[in-house]
Amino acid sequence: MVLDINAVIVYLACIIFLFLMGKVFILPLKTIMKIIGNSVLGAILIIIINWVGTWLEFHIGLNIGSSMIVGILGLPRCNLINSIKTIIIK
Repeated sequence: MVLDINAVIVYLACIIFLFLMGKVFILPLKTIMKIIGNSVLGAILIIIINWVGTWLEFHIGLNIGSSMIVGILGLPRCNLINSIKTIIIK
């Protein structure tokens, strides 16, 4: 079977198109997976803070929003949740 130049060009164009589409779809997927992973780590951190906080009478509610805030912003911004909780309660 002999391929002419037009068939080769079409095959190469299809392969390049598939690689480009793969890049387009994999980048958002990586970002979403990173956010989910950080949220899980944030939830674990909140559980540890609540466990230690039982002796200090300190508690952070564990939900998706608070775990995302702690997971995305990190441990130093964990006080943001406490500040928001204090503002809303008062």
